[in-house]
Amino acid sequence: MKPLRRQADRGTFLVPGEERRRSQRVIIRVPVTLTIAQAGQKSTFQAQTVAVNAHGAMLLCNRSFNAETKLEMQNEQTRANMHSRVTRAPRETPEGYLVPVEFSDIAPAYWGISFPPEDWKPVEN
Repeated sequence: MKPLRRQADRGTFLVPGEERRRSQRVIIRVPVTLTIAQAGQKSTFQAQTVAVNAHGAMLLCNRSFNAETKLEMQNEQTRANMHSRVTRAPRETPEGYLVPVEFSDIAPAYWGISFPPEDWKPVEN
């Protein structure tokens, strides 16, 4: 387990790297369709989320995409569309590629869920 670091101004504890997160992350599987324009042709791919937040998601897909690839993502539960981009090179796992995407604009309502408050932290045993 990673050591916790005290956050001076809030009196809370953070796992290293968590201070960079801009919004609360929720672990949830949501089916999405990705549309990418390549050389004037549109291609679509099926994926699902592993985790979501108001700024984007971590997707699980059977295909890798280059960092900075622009795509349109459709939430298959709400049918809402959002322009986004791949933020860094995907990581290969036994289930497929983990693809981090960021929305072009913050969109907390896109996922159709309520996010926990910013200061929420799970109880540690």
